[in-house]
Amino acid sequence: MIRERFSNPLLALAAGALLALMIGINSLLASFNSPLFASWVAHGVGAITAWLLLLLLRWRTPRSASSLPPASVPRWAYLGGIPGALTVVLAAITVNSPLALSGSLALMLTGQVLFGMVSDSCGWFGVIKRRLSVNDVIATLLILSGCALLIF
Repeated sequence: MIRERFSNPLLALAAGALLALMIGINSLLASFNSPLFASWVAHGVGAITAWLLLLLLRWRTPRSASSLPPASVPRWAYLGGIPGALTVVLAAITVNSPLALSGSLALMLTGQVLFGMVSDSCGWFGVIKRRLSVNDVIATLLILSGCALLIF
């Protein structure tokens, strides 16, 4: 229990660092070709990497998820790659602009936090419904302030 409590934030930090690395690499590739080509390459390499990880780690679905019939999975749950592909394309465009990597990441973080707060408060996509608090608004204002400092 304690191990999970500390490992999840570390995994989230690692995912954020990998996201920044991915965006930087993809935008470099897009500067030589196009953002759309960079998205195709990123998702092709990502699919191969995920497949290799499945083979190497023999990842198993949780017992509770594997006991559900496939029909119980909402159809929209299979469309997660669409926002991922659009993220790669849009990030490649913005990183190769005056925003650069740090400005793009700062604004992307703001968009993630804002959408996450709306999703949490509405209970979208099967997440646990959570009321917005004053701390959420303060955190958002601080993130926006940080964005302004990075960009201007």
